[in-house]
Amino acid sequence: QVQLVESGGGLVQPGGSLRLSCAASGSIFSSNVMGWYRQAPGKERELVASMTSGGNTNYADSVKGRFTISRDNSNYMVYLQMNSLKPEDTAVYYCNLKQTFINTMQYWGQGTQVTVSS
Repeated sequence: QVQLVESGGGLVQPGGSLRLSCAASGSIFSSNVMGWYRQAPGKERELVASMTSGGNTNYADSVKGRFTISRDNSNYMVYLQMNSLKPEDTAVYYCNLKQTFINTMQYWGQGTQVTVSS
């Protein structure tokens, strides 16, 4: 089993910054994909950014140039630096880990609220 614990959410004004952190623990394989998803009220959960253990990244078009994902593989951490935040970034942000051993297994954190408002 894998456990994911997020931190760093909160209330920020438009144009501000926040940094989300996610700590992973448990049975984690050396090859995996960690990322961040978000879900706004009344909307489906969507990918924000992901990063493989090898360093390849993928970003949603809506956050390119504003958000940066990074990892600390030795400490099983993943981060999301969010700059130039907009009200439409308001959502619950979830940490995600995917790893494959015969089948692909996916794990989620409990979520952290990010609210962008003046």
